[in-house]
Amino acid sequence: MGKLYYSIGDVAEILGENVSLVRFWSDTFPRFIRPKRNAKGNRLFMADDVEMFKRIHFLVKTEGLTLEGAAKQLKRDTAKVDRSIRVLESLHRIREQLESIRKSL
Repeated sequence: MGKLYYSIGDVAEILGENVSLVRFWSDTFPRFIRPKRNAKGNRLFMADDVEMFKRIHFLVKTEGLTLEGAAKQLKRDTAKVDRSIRVLESLHRIREQLESIRKSL
């Protein structure tokens, strides 16, 4: 991630979700996500916020936790969540590589 600030659309694209869901999560998790506002009032997220969105996305969409359950898990142990996300991302990369090899055969 090379940007200083990410728009809500950028975050939605990174997560593969709707802008409305990103806005909802931003409002639901004010303890963890603190967007800046530009002159127009648009939300601008820093890299740390984007990482927190990834954690929330993992907990809610992959692990199936409720929003309350995700908030509790984030309070308890974000390092565990980060490890799980890294493992999942590694598995996705391996799968992509295997599919590429299969196509080349």
